[in-house]
Amino acid sequence: MEPLILIAAVVAGLVVGYFLARQLASGATSGAEKAAEEEARQILDAARAESSEIKKAAQVEGKELAFKLKAEVEDDIRKRKAELAKQDEGLRVREDELRKTKSDAEKREKELGKREKNLDGRERQAESMAKKADKAVAEAQERLEQLAGLTAEQARQQLEQEMLGKARDAVAAEIKKIEAEAEETATARSQEIIATAIQRYASEFVNERTVTTVPLPSDDMKGRLIGREGRNVRALEAATGTDIIIDDSPEVITISCFNPVRREVARLAIASLVADGRIHPTRIEEVVSKAEKEVGKVCKAAGEQAVFDLGLHRVHPELVKRLGELKFRDSYAQNVLAHSVEVGYIAGLMAAELGVSVKAARRAGLLHDIGKSVDHEQEGPHAVVGAALAKKYRESPRIVAAIAAHHDDVEPTSVLDHIVHAANQLSNARPGARREQLATYVKRLEELEAICKGYDGVNKAFALLAGRELRILVENDKVDDAQAMMMSKDIARRIEDEAAYPGAVRVVVLRETRASDYAR
Repeated sequence: MEPLILIAAVVAGLVVGYFLARQLASGATSGAEKAAEEEARQILDAARAESSEIKKAAQVEGKELAFKLKAEVEDDIRKRKAELAKQDEGLRVREDELRKTKSDAEKREKELGKREKNLDGRERQAESMAKKADKAVAEAQERLEQLAGLTAEQARQQLEQEMLGKARDAVAAEIKKIEAEAEETATARSQEIIATAIQRYASEFVNERTVTTVPLPSDDMKGRLIGREGRNVRALEAATGTDIIIDDSPEVITISCFNPVRREVARLAIASLVADGRIHPTRIEEVVSKAEKEVGKVCKAAGEQAVFDLGLHRVHPELVKRLGELKFRDSYAQNVLAHSVEVGYIAGLMAAELGVSVKAARRAGLLHDIGKSVDHEQEGPHAVVGAALAKKYRESPRIVAAIAAHHDDVEPTSVLDHIVHAANQLSNARPGARREQLATYVKRLEELEAICKGYDGVNKAFALLAGRELRILVENDKVDDAQAMMMSKDIARRIEDEAAYPGAVRVVVLRETRASDYAR
């Protein structure tokens, strides 16, 4: 802007000088006018010279400004070109990506088109096959009805029966598989524990029986025991609470009483009276009183010895006395106290193998049959009665529960319950541990065999191991493997419902195929 102003000022000066010159030229005629003209000319020349200089300066400054503006414009253009080039590069990259995406989309579209065509073809093929299958089924059904003379409903029922049979076979196979998997782990471990317990505890066979007869030196002693008008025998029965049976058996009398302790008191008293020879009511009372004290001492000593042998402590004296009374009781000719001690040992050994308290297991095993010492006085199973007795004398709840559950009168709820139950079964099942009458034994075996023979396909049935195992031979062509397994389970359930037996009965169904030929 400044060069333009200078140029305008110079032009204005020139115009003013020009007009002054003309005025001076028109009005001046003298030398002064010439001088003025000369001065005006000088001023004009000076103005022209100054205008020329100002013009040159303005041109130079304008050129510099033009160069500067040009440089700025060129710099701005370069920056914009760079930005445009960068944007072009980005656009090219995006165009490449779009082209690639478009190519992928076209490929996928082609693949989807191919798949759709394949699916259409398969669908048409499946529809065709389904129509053919429906047609074949209809033809087969019509042919079957013609050949078998069955209606569609009858054929459906027959098919349902076949499917049910197959389902039963599948269920039986699955049950067999599950049981085999469980037995792989449980059977081996349980057998190891039981075998270890039995091997570590070796006891003699329990065959002691309570003596209920008293030998006499002669038959004359029977009369003395009876006394005048039977007063001696009546006094003896009243003092001991037993029935004295004096019959024609030579030189022997029989003591009858449900309470084994009273029977033992009567036996000792009669033996003492026979040895002393003085038999009268007063003497009888003295001897019976003395015999009761002796039997009490024996019971206490036997109970204390059992507790000591098992390493127990702090057992209530009344429980110790009740334990000792089991010395004079037997079950199937098995002495109950010896059996209780044996169960205590076995339970302790099994508990050690399973990581359960050995002391608790021995205590529960020793006391498990304590109810047999009082069950003639109270009603209910001896397990429940024994549990109530143990609870009365402040045994721990887990011991009480194990006593109550050892015959399944109460549902087992802990490992200790199962240990005592298993130890009791092991002690009862040992060869020679128990004895029963031959007629009862034979009848029980016959009942077990009769249950098996009622099943279709059973050829023979044998009761082995004192009735603790049943082996059933079935006909191969009538019973297959799956049916044999189901038969074993059905027979086991029937035995549980219908038969009376001690312990557990194993049911084994045997099915075999034999092939034979002759070489001639």
